[in-house]
Amino acid sequence: MARIAGVDVPREKRVVIALTYIYGIGRTSAQKILAEANVSEDTRVRDLTEDELGRIREIVDGYKVEGDLRREVNLNIKRLMEIASYRGIRHRRGLPTRGQNTKNNARTRKGPVKTVANKKK
Repeated sequence: MARIAGVDVPREKRVVIALTYIYGIGRTSAQKILAEANVSEDTRVRDLTEDELGRIREIVDGYKVEGDLRREVNLNIKRLMEIASYRGIRHRRGLPTRGQNTKNNARTRKGPVKTVANKKK
């Protein structure tokens, strides 16, 4: 496996797909990186030369990926919670932050159903 930005990218996949295994690089970014590095998208990772790998690594180093990006995202969420913005409060309560309805669904954010006992008559 080739290591790029601290991530082992799979050898058998095409380079454009393998780069998406790096957190912060999607298909579009991968295509731009390969175009800049002058590497064909159809090349398999196992067929890359050391020179091509080096060029890809240099370009990826210019992007904010993996740990740095994760840290930035977490700090942004923490900042929202500290300033008690609406989004921050939703994060703190574990509810959806983008305006979705929570009357019926939102189980992913709310967790498993906590059944409340019926009122006895």
